[in-house]
Amino acid sequence: MEKFKTITSTAVPIQIENIDTDQIIPARYLKATDREGFGDNLFRDWRYDENGRPKQGFVLNDNKYRGSILVAGKNFGSGSSREHAAWALADFGFRVVVSSFFADIFKNNALNNGLLPVQVSDAFLSLLLERISSNPHEEVLVNLDVQEIRLLSSGDSEQFEINPYKKQCLQNGYDDIDYLLSILDKVAEYESKTLRT
Repeated sequence: MEKFKTITSTAVPIQIENIDTDQIIPARYLKATDREGFGDNLFRDWRYDENGRPKQGFVLNDNKYRGSILVAGKNFGSGSSREHAAWALADFGFRVVVSSFFADIFKNNALNNGLLPVQVSDAFLSLLLERISSNPHEEVLVNLDVQEIRLLSSGDSEQFEINPYKKQCLQNGYDDIDYLLSILDKVAEYESKTLRT
C-alpha cells in the first residue's frame, strides 16, 4: 500500500446519511476478486441510469467536485460486510472518507486497504459539507501524524481518533503481513527466548 502521511486536497461532498455498502458498490458487481476496476461502479445506481448514462445532479458526475477526500453524511458504510466497498472507494481515487459515524466493519475494511476513515463531530461534519458544497475549490488537509483534519481557508480543525496499530500500518504502507515481516527479527528473538525457558 502507499504510505499515508499528509493529504491536502479538494473534496467531494455527499450530503446523504446512512449510506450502506450496497449503495457504495451494488452486489451485482462483486464477482471479481481483483481490486482493480471497482471504482468504475462506485455508487453505480446513483451515478448512472438503467442505460448507463450519467445522472445529472449526482456529485460524482459534477466536474466541479474532485479530490481524494470524500465527505459523507452520518453513518457511512453500514450494511453488509463487503470489503469491495473499500476497494471501490480506493480504486476511484479516494484516500480519505470523512463522516461523523462509520460502521465498524467498514472502518476496519477501509483501514486494511489504505483508506483512512476520519470520524468527526456532527458539527464539524456540517461545517465541512457546507464549505465544500458552496466552494468546490475549498481545500482540506488531513494530517495522520497529528490526527487532525483542517479547512485551509479558515483554519477550522478537529482531531480524530485512530487505532495506533492501524495508524502505524498506514504511515508505513503496511498491510498485516507487511507489518509482521517488518518485525520478523523481534518475533525470532521472542521465539528464541520462549523456547529456551
